[in-house]
Amino acid sequence: MVSYSPSNSNSNRNNRSRFNRMFNFQTNSGSFRFFLLFLMVLQNSSVVLVGRYTRDSKTTEELYVVNHLIIITEFGKLVLASLLEYQVTNGKLWNSIQTNIIQVPLDALKISIPSMLYLLQNTLLYVALSNLSAPMFQVTYQSKLLTTALVSVVMLQRKYTVKQWACLTILGVGVAVVVLGASSSSEESSTIDAEKPVQSLSKGLGAVTIACFSSALAGVYFEKVLKKTTSTASGEQKAPVSLWMRNIQMAFFSVLIALVNGYRVTGDDSDKPFLHGFTFWVWVVALLQAGGGLLVAAVIKYADNVLKGLATGVSVVTSTACSMVLFGTPLTLQFAFGAVIILASVYFFSNDMPGSDGKKKESPSSTEDVEMQKPLVSPSSKPVQK
Repeated sequence: MVSYSPSNSNSNRNNRSRFNRMFNFQTNSGSFRFFLLFLMVLQNSSVVLVGRYTRDSKTTEELYVVNHLIIITEFGKLVLASLLEYQVTNGKLWNSIQTNIIQVPLDALKISIPSMLYLLQNTLLYVALSNLSAPMFQVTYQSKLLTTALVSVVMLQRKYTVKQWACLTILGVGVAVVVLGASSSSEESSTIDAEKPVQSLSKGLGAVTIACFSSALAGVYFEKVLKKTTSTASGEQKAPVSLWMRNIQMAFFSVLIALVNGYRVTGDDSDKPFLHGFTFWVWVVALLQAGGGLLVAAVIKYADNVLKGLATGVSVVTSTACSMVLFGTPLTLQFAFGAVIILASVYFFSNDMPGSDGKKKESPSSTEDVEMQKPLVSPSSKPVQK
């Protein structure tokens, strides 16, 4: 039997404080922020390129079922969020579960709504990756900034500056330029492989559009839930539920919904057993998706809009260059022009224009940063606490 002594507790506390001081020193350095930039670019580019490869390199019979991948990914997020909640509560994970789930089941049930929306989004994103090239997907998916802004105005009565509305308008123009260029090029060259799934530009763009709106609805709703104070069974108000506990709830409902959805699958996928077609690269996608939430959390705490905007642009350029080399994706001048317009709009939406006074302003923006779901592309902006 191991005896407990206060000296052991003090020693552990001192060791933890020394570790925290060392960790804080490192995270405040410029090299750590550059390391975050590197990780964001690596994660955002890799998950799109590898995801595209897993959907394009296999025949219809060899393809994995997207719903199976989502179950694995969400379960991974559930484990990671539980570990982080265990850490922030100093080992009192079960007490946190009792306080925030068992005692207030209706409050936890609210998270089922964004869970369903994010499940729809993630499913559609893989449909888009099956029909669009990696550069086309990343560029058009930046439209989520526009859809999130529109939903925020309606649901949160959020106000935007003239500069931000101008950026959103220019972003829409850039997307139109890219899409029109892709439509004309797809009509000129259409090679069909009988063994592989037929790719459709309109199907891919439709999936991206619906995914952007479902992401916006889920993100804004999730922000409202995060900011809203909760009450105990006796009616007393308590502190807002932690970010990681909310992600535990969201991942839990996502797994349940995905399991139920698995029984409703029809067509060729219904005959495929669980984990069918899960190659090494599919597991890499699952790992990138699940671990991406940790990166988002680090960016929220230590990075700023400049770093995130820069990471978005570098990620698109990196994935475009890799896609040209690995997949032979053609790059037209019209696509490059539209991509520059889109990336400039995303960057200046949350950052000062050149020649401005450079004062830091809190700008209302996308709420995707507050959740562990899917960062298939880098979050473009940070939520503002009212």
